[in-house]
Amino acid sequence: MGLLRFITCGSVDDGKSTLIGRLLYDTRQLHADQLATLTADSKRRGSDLDLSLLVDGLLAEREQGITIDVAYRYFATENRTFIVADTPGHEQYTRNMVTGASTADAAVILLDARKGVLRQTRRHSHIVSLLGIRRVALAVNKIDLVGYDQQTFDRIAEEYREFATSIGIDEVACIPVSALEGAGVATQAEREMPWYDGPTLLGWLENVAVEDERRSDPFRMIVQWVNRPDSEFRGVSGAILGGTVRPGDTVSVFPGEHKTTVSRVVTFDGDLDEAVAGQSVTVVLADDLDVSRGSVLAAGDPPAVADAAQADLIWMGEQEMLPGRRYLAKIGATTVGLTIEQPKHRLDVDTGARLAAKTLHLNEIGLGNVHFDQPVALDPYRANRDLGGFIVIDRLSNATVGAGLVRYPLRRSTNVQWQEMSVDKDKRAELNGHRGCVVWFTGLSGAGKSTIANLVEQRLYAQGRHTFTLDGDNVRHGLNKDLGFTDADRVENVRRVGEVAGLMVQAGLIVLVSFISPFRAERNLARGIVEDGEFCEVHVDTPLELAESRDPKGLYAKARRGELPNFTGIDSPYEAPEHPEVRVDTSALSAEEAADAVLARLHELGVC
Repeated sequence: MGLLRFITCGSVDDGKSTLIGRLLYDTRQLHADQLATLTADSKRRGSDLDLSLLVDGLLAEREQGITIDVAYRYFATENRTFIVADTPGHEQYTRNMVTGASTADAAVILLDARKGVLRQTRRHSHIVSLLGIRRVALAVNKIDLVGYDQQTFDRIAEEYREFATSIGIDEVACIPVSALEGAGVATQAEREMPWYDGPTLLGWLENVAVEDERRSDPFRMIVQWVNRPDSEFRGVSGAILGGTVRPGDTVSVFPGEHKTTVSRVVTFDGDLDEAVAGQSVTVVLADDLDVSRGSVLAAGDPPAVADAAQADLIWMGEQEMLPGRRYLAKIGATTVGLTIEQPKHRLDVDTGARLAAKTLHLNEIGLGNVHFDQPVALDPYRANRDLGGFIVIDRLSNATVGAGLVRYPLRRSTNVQWQEMSVDKDKRAELNGHRGCVVWFTGLSGAGKSTIANLVEQRLYAQGRHTFTLDGDNVRHGLNKDLGFTDADRVENVRRVGEVAGLMVQAGLIVLVSFISPFRAERNLARGIVEDGEFCEVHVDTPLELAESRDPKGLYAKARRGELPNFTGIDSPYEAPEHPEVRVDTSALSAEEAADAVLARLHELGVC
């Protein structure tokens, strides 16, 4: 029956390691050669394949301080070969479970018969469902510790089946087992459980139907390598994600949707008449098209090409997801810029309720719209995992902080087009007699940003320059009055102002922006909205002690008393600019001297 990839997951101490040990122990004598790799791995950990030493192997690794990742284990029976992704049970290792489940065909969800369906059981099931796994075995472990009681098993099975159906898992097999005793794992326990007439866990794994549905899907191939050693060989290499491809087939290259014909399908062993999903091949195209790594070859029902989509989001970063912040997304073989809107809701994994949310925290699951910085080829995740799934990467740390599963592309990404205007920025600058520019003042509360910005604007006005000031407090009376002071709200606050400032530069204005703007990522976002040479970052650098001693609004005093949470410099961080165009130290310079320094820099930039 071929290969089955499955994932095991369960709460801590539910006996998952014992269950895997039992499966290995009960199958090793049938195909000892298949276990050679496992034996070497076990010896590395100071154990062998004896069941008693495999029990709680992951716990031993945790105690030794070894980093836990997904452990892939291999075993076989006479009927099937298995690859099991063994994922940690702790909630903080959700990312490991997502990794393991992303390629699995089935899932074994473990629970303790004494505890029943727990929050972590529901969390694991939600992730399994989101990741497109539709075949689940619920292993009700430690059934021996409840006296092999049928009523306990039936109650758990009924509760879980009802829950699984509500989240879209239709095929569930509930199996009572005692991993330690071996009952129900590979052999029936007729004496202990005469009331159970279903399959053993291993029997279910051997017989669960996993047809290779991808072969009947439309043809998809992500280009991993472009090989052109001569003008006659236009080969592009990659793994076929779905469908089949043959010489003579018409295919399209996305993005761009340029059509061509397949001349040859080549492997190391020679040409093929047909290649199917799962194979890695080189496709030779009849025409010399612009194909690069990350391009998608497709036939049949084409993928969408869009720069926005609605997606399920699984957040895995220690820091909360910040709507409007720029992240990276790796989708297929392509890495692009990504921003995420405020979630439409987050999921309560206990009740299934959809709760209002401004952001997502570690291990939370939500739904939201995402925006890529360029069009990409997309399929819904349920149709194609590779073109519908992406990981979210933090730009600064390069850490994976989330995963996204595309529900559908957003139509507005293709329906909304940029309208070119006859009167452009250059003509407005010519009329004004100067270029537009954003002068972005950043620093702690009380540093003197607004005072210096006001002086700079006065002098620019005296020179006949067209100006406007966007002050942090003033903007919160109107445009941003709906925002608070959480990190997520601060990001949105700066994002909106950056967009407004960019429009004002298009109008030819010198825009003075006076905002604490504590995060580098958002200041860099604002810089990226305008062109090079149109952004001047001014760091009004003032020691916290001096800013607090000024405290013109009494805000620091309130923050120290705990009356003003999320206050920058007290219980919310300030990330100082690394390379500002201007740095003014207001502990050494007067406001007038600081304004002189800013004006001198604007003159160097050719703004005034």
